[in-house]
Amino acid sequence: MDAMTELAGQASDALWTWVLVPVVVAVAGYLTLRSGVAQVRWLPEMFRTVAERTPRDAEGRPQSLSAFQAFTLSAASRVGVGNIAGVGTAIAVGGPGAVLWMWLMAFLVGASSLVESALAQLFKVRGDGGFRGGPAYYIERGLGRRWAAVLFAVILLLCFPLAFNSLQANTLAQTVVGVAGADATPGWVPAAVGVGVALLTGLVIVGGVRRIAQVAQSAIPLVALVYLLVGLVVVAVHADQLPAAVSAIVTDAWGTTQVAGATLGTIIMTGVRRGMFSNEAGLGSVPNAAATAAVTHPVKQGLVQTLGVYFDTWLICSITAFIILVTGPDLTDAPRGVHLAQTALADTLGEWSGILLTVIIFLLAFTSILGNYYYGEANLRYISTSPRALAAFRGLVVLVAFGGCVAGADLVWNVADGLMAIMALINLTAIVLLSPVALALVRDYGRQRRAGRDPVFTRDLLPGVAGVECWADEEDVVGPRPAPVPR
Repeated sequence: MDAMTELAGQASDALWTWVLVPVVVAVAGYLTLRSGVAQVRWLPEMFRTVAERTPRDAEGRPQSLSAFQAFTLSAASRVGVGNIAGVGTAIAVGGPGAVLWMWLMAFLVGASSLVESALAQLFKVRGDGGFRGGPAYYIERGLGRRWAAVLFAVILLLCFPLAFNSLQANTLAQTVVGVAGADATPGWVPAAVGVGVALLTGLVIVGGVRRIAQVAQSAIPLVALVYLLVGLVVVAVHADQLPAAVSAIVTDAWGTTQVAGATLGTIIMTGVRRGMFSNEAGLGSVPNAAATAAVTHPVKQGLVQTLGVYFDTWLICSITAFIILVTGPDLTDAPRGVHLAQTALADTLGEWSGILLTVIIFLLAFTSILGNYYYGEANLRYISTSPRALAAFRGLVVLVAFGGCVAGADLVWNVADGLMAIMALINLTAIVLLSPVALALVRDYGRQRRAGRDPVFTRDLLPGVAGVECWADEEDVVGPRPAPVPR
């Protein structure tokens, strides 16, 4: 098993290093130039659109999830234990300089996030009291390649709701064990944690996407605020070390100092790869959440999800980086995972902070399990509409939440890592091929904003594009107009 794990890890590393990362950078750079750096130019628009009200149907009910709910649904998946353990690993492997490459990568892939989420909106379909969509839908409807769409959906099902949920649960259980100390923790604790996580997961996912969105809408802002406040306290206590931490991030990014034994290539690759893992831009997962929103123009959800990239990397990951670096850790042979953050908090706030971090990790891991589950549900419904298939899938996700707490994770991680790289390559190929359509949407949005309008898209604005189910006319998009008031 150890040899298989090592082989899977080597194959996954090679696929990411020599294939996926160059493709992600090339695609993001191309879309950045073609869109006129829209991911920065329209930053104020992102804050405006995330707070927009949801269009309503003829009965006065929201057509689907709001822009903010879709934002928190995607954040539920992308903001997870990787924002703590992943950043700690990046610093342990690549030194402080890896953080700068995470920041730069977030800027670049913002363009990919905008395009893939706008495409998910354009080719979304109606169903289950709202909308659903994602790469599988725009690959078939936009490119006419059902075999590629099914392949994407199957790989996503294996990666996110199964493999990655197992890893989230495993990290949660190990964190609980770590707080009490491995030697002092009874052997039944991971199983007990697994039972609790499995029960909570089952109670939420049985309510479908609306209940998942409600939980995410409540939990994500709360945990982000608490974590931000904790980070600010740690930085305030070590305020005299903040300039040195910022300097280390900037100067060590260029390999001028051999922090943690990392070469320039290791620093760049570690930061880029961890950034991609964290914000998921371009990988094809987030569009599944983006498609659920009821908005008046596809680009609006593209902007919202690009804001999600920045929220994940520039805010949450940065908090972890500063918590670690202002305490001046010794990075020689530093352990990977949550250890650096745990140590920094304990040294600054005391041992009780371990309990606080466990609560934060629980909320992050649990909401990630819910978000990953929904990504799987959206793609399962693409493949099959059978109620039995959905019920079996939900039962399997609950079992995975339990099993991840009591099983090893290394082989699962390496296999899922490689599968996600293949999934991402399919999605990146699709968004490049469909980029003329996406860029036409971007231009239309810009034209309407320059004219002083709140952009509204209808499918007659792209007459040459087939496969668009929604967006029939303005009433279909914004909802029926209220009856005139009698005089």
